[in-house]
Amino acid sequence: MAIKPEVVQGVKDICDSYASEPSPLMMILSAVQKKYGYIPLEVQEIISEKTGIPVAEIYGVVTFYSFFSLKPKGKYVLGICLGTACYVKNSQQVVDKFSSLLGIQPGETTKDGLFTIEAIRCIGACALAPAMSINGKVYPKVTPDQVGKIIDEYRQLEA
Repeated sequence: MAIKPEVVQGVKDICDSYASEPSPLMMILSAVQKKYGYIPLEVQEIISEKTGIPVAEIYGVVTFYSFFSLKPKGKYVLGICLGTACYVKNSQQVVDKFSSLLGIQPGETTKDGLFTIEAIRCIGACALAPAMSINGKVYPKVTPDQVGKIIDEYRQLEA
């Protein structure tokens, strides 16, 4: 995949902005993720060239932390909690309903680029179980019956 020259320059500029840091990798990756939405291998190679950090190490960090992504995510990221409190309150059924209605599995993005489903281990809202978030907005006590309405709410924003 060819990366646009302005993206290459943008990644280099981000690397340069952290050049004086003793351990810049997490800051660089966070800035790239925030600006472009994901960190494909080609971008990791640019970061490696600029920082001298081996691509294998960069790839290891990108794939270890769930907030980094190798692929573009949808405009709306559905983070459905599968932590213990949410799981025992049937959050897996919520994941399954989203998957069924959107035609994608966790970790995938709809063809229209609107939705990405992520199965999260804990979102820190155990008292609201089963909980989920969409781009940071927390939805408490979600049931499979509410899933269609939630999807429609976000589709209407695009109409």
